[in-house]
Amino acid sequence: MRLLITGGSGFIGSHLCRTLLAQGNTVICVDNFITGDRDNIKDLIDNPSFVLIEHDISEPLKISEKLDWILHFASPASPKDYLKHPIKTLKVGTLGTHNCLGISRLHNARFFLASTSEVYGDPAISPQPEEYWGNVNPVGVRSCYDEAKRAAEALTSAYRREHNIDTKIVRIFNTYGPSMRLDDGRVVSNFIYQALTGKNLTIYGKGDQTRSFCYIDDLVEGILKFLEVDYPGPLNLGTEFEFTILELAKQVIEVTGSTSRATFLPLPEDDPKQRRPDLSKAKKLLTWNPRIGIKEGLERTIPYFRKKLGSS
Repeated sequence: MRLLITGGSGFIGSHLCRTLLAQGNTVICVDNFITGDRDNIKDLIDNPSFVLIEHDISEPLKISEKLDWILHFASPASPKDYLKHPIKTLKVGTLGTHNCLGISRLHNARFFLASTSEVYGDPAISPQPEEYWGNVNPVGVRSCYDEAKRAAEALTSAYRREHNIDTKIVRIFNTYGPSMRLDDGRVVSNFIYQALTGKNLTIYGKGDQTRSFCYIDDLVEGILKFLEVDYPGPLNLGTEFEFTILELAKQVIEVTGSTSRATFLPLPEDDPKQRRPDLSKAKKLLTWNPRIGIKEGLERTIPYFRKKLGSS
């Protein structure tokens, strides 16, 4: 197949590029490198089946080659990034999604939207099933990301209904692993970076808010399985291993062997108290279940951070 992946130099996008290339596909990576990392794809540049287009997908893009899939992953995804680029985040979620759907319609290609658990906001129920409409502050500091993804889902659904485009929507829950930026501001990368550099681990609030963290290999497997089934979504992908941020900090300190301690700061505005997916649909439709627990995932991730720190 020939696939176009927006945000292909990002954390999840680069893993997808590499896996799809290994399966014998042609991959066109579109990225403007606002938050993407060229190092993530440097081993792919010389692959004749890999094409890099440096472009902001919020602006129109013409592709002459026939496409089978458009996978839209472009967006700042960590609070640090989307709070720094709120308008660009809104544009890539709205204008970027609209442009990608236009390319999909032109090529009669299938369309895959990478949405997020953030569409559930600060959930009033847990775990969150796909039928839950969420609890989102539309004018809060996080709304640039939350509402951009909600609008992207609405655009995708409208194109499916009006233009009969074959679309899929995945809602991705917290994911971690190699190829994360050291400074991306997400809690796993923050903790690993701080532990390896001897800094105290910054915990917001009391650290009793819970998350469920999915290792990147499990997520990529779920995404590829989702591409193969006849179901539009939305579909949750993540893990049900739920624990507190304070427990995560202890795990990172243990696996890194760090002498760092936890330090506590005020809770950010609209920070969700808990986040855990209901995976009933994914397990049934995909015969998929995340297998890598947090300790093993950290053991796979930390060497990447050590290497990056050693070369920086």
